[in-house]
Amino acid sequence: MASEIHMTGPMCLIENTNGRLMANPEALKILSAITQPVVVVAIVGLYRTGKSYLMNKLAGKKKGFSLGSTVQSHTKGIWMWCVPHPKKPGHILVLLDTEGLGDVGKGDNQNDSWIFALAILLSSTFVYNSMGTINQQAMDQLHYVTELTHRIRSKSSPDENENEDSADFVSFFPDFVWTLRDFSLDLEADGQPITADEYLTYSLKLKQGTSEKDKTFNLPRLCIRKFFPKKKCFVFDRPVHRKKLAQLEKLHDEELDPEFVQQVADFCSYIFSNSKTKTLSGGIKVNGPRLESLVLTYVNAISSGDLPCMENAVLALAQIENSAAVQKAVAHYEQQMGQKVQLPTETLQELLDLHRDSEREAIEVFIRSSFKDVDHLFQKELAAQLEKKRDDFCKQNQEASSDRCSALLQDIFSPLEEEVKTGIYSKPGGYRLFIQKLQDLKKKYHEEPRKGIQAEEILQTYLKSKESMTDAILQTDQTLTEKEKEIEVERVKAESAQASAKMLQEMQRKNEQMMEQKERSYQEHLKQLTKKMERDRAQLLKEQERTLALKLQEQERLLKEGFQTESRKMQNEIQDLQKKMRQRRTCTIS
Repeated sequence: MASEIHMTGPMCLIENTNGRLMANPEALKILSAITQPVVVVAIVGLYRTGKSYLMNKLAGKKKGFSLGSTVQSHTKGIWMWCVPHPKKPGHILVLLDTEGLGDVGKGDNQNDSWIFALAILLSSTFVYNSMGTINQQAMDQLHYVTELTHRIRSKSSPDENENEDSADFVSFFPDFVWTLRDFSLDLEADGQPITADEYLTYSLKLKQGTSEKDKTFNLPRLCIRKFFPKKKCFVFDRPVHRKKLAQLEKLHDEELDPEFVQQVADFCSYIFSNSKTKTLSGGIKVNGPRLESLVLTYVNAISSGDLPCMENAVLALAQIENSAAVQKAVAHYEQQMGQKVQLPTETLQELLDLHRDSEREAIEVFIRSSFKDVDHLFQKELAAQLEKKRDDFCKQNQEASSDRCSALLQDIFSPLEEEVKTGIYSKPGGYRLFIQKLQDLKKKYHEEPRKGIQAEEILQTYLKSKESMTDAILQTDQTLTEKEKEIEVERVKAESAQASAKMLQEMQRKNEQMMEQKERSYQEHLKQLTKKMERDRAQLLKEQERTLALKLQEQERLLKEGFQTESRKMQNEIQDLQKKMRQRRTCTIS
């Protein structure tokens, strides 16, 4: 629950020491305890531009993220503050404040690029904070955007001869918010008032021309337009006189410029209301442990010299969660069987019916908890474990039946054995008395409830072990003729053979029941898998439809601005996506 989060202040999530990025175990431990979905807001920008102030406001605090008051960058690495979401019950707001880009004392542009890339990969809303207006200098400072295709991969193995384009990332990139601090211009264009959003759209217009200067002008704008289809802009007046900026976190709202106070309130309101839950491909909502896994996967990739890959991160997360899903499903099966099964069961079918019900529930538990189960390896593992659990229950059932029947036979037949020892039946006519008593005791045994599946086999084994005793009584009975004795011996043999044939039939029937159960289990797994694949396919089509709509909008804008070449490139992307969507709609699940 949200009340479980007790972060009184921010903590470093990704440490940046001597240009090396490392995840902080203490921060990861906090994430691992967050079971609710997370909304992740990351802010980046040049150092000393007031990023931390906005993040403290989002946290609902005046202090927290270090504001600093000198020309040095204060925040190193990426700092995290997890707070209950003020407008989304059952959600946690994860705020990520990054170290200032372009710190001259650091002198490591590559390190800045990785911080920028990680903020993109981890967030659901990405805030870019800058000073003044959106001019060419501001765009030049956003060169990190143009480097993203060299820093991030969406697929672990792109198709042969296929280069990943920025548009490939649309499905998992965050929403983009540009915050302009100390904005002093009037929001006007061609003499007409415009909104901050219209100002951003106007600033992202491309230049006609093919010169290097034109390309340099257009490149960051193209990247922003293609990377971030959903864009928002906020402008902020200077909060106080420059000399008081160092005490900003100590000042009350009434001591600040009223326009600035309202602008900050509007910004916070927008973030709270519009920032989405962090979601992975396939509609997978991210919680604390999933965010923890993403952090580790991306940071480890960077540390080992690889490019962070979205697909690999999702697969690494799937490995962890699918393994846990198998154990969760098995635990559910064991709990259900433990509650329902009373050993020994009267018949094998009774046990198999209970197994089938529990197995179906276990598969449903797995399907709900799993995702990206490539080649269905984890579902196959679940099937194997459930089959073993079923066999274990069958073995326990057999042993419980054997123990119960053996105890019953001892209890019922031991008085007869004592009578034989005392010679009660070693007299003329004793054999018939013995057989009558034996039949009465067998009837009593058969009337006993819940003997289980071994009832007949254990009885026949017992009777066979007493054949010599029966034969001795028969042979000593002087009232019987030799012919009658021979007939009786044959009768006993025939009865034993009949019982053996009956047990063989029963064994064959049990084998058939087990084979039928295996087929039912296979069909149940297939049925649940088919339902999940249909849901996944529908979800993917939904994501592709959203991406298609965004690309169509961008193509329309490019056409309006007269950029035929870029428009044709976008048209090719649209056609490729439409082809994939047609194939996905018509494909059958085998």
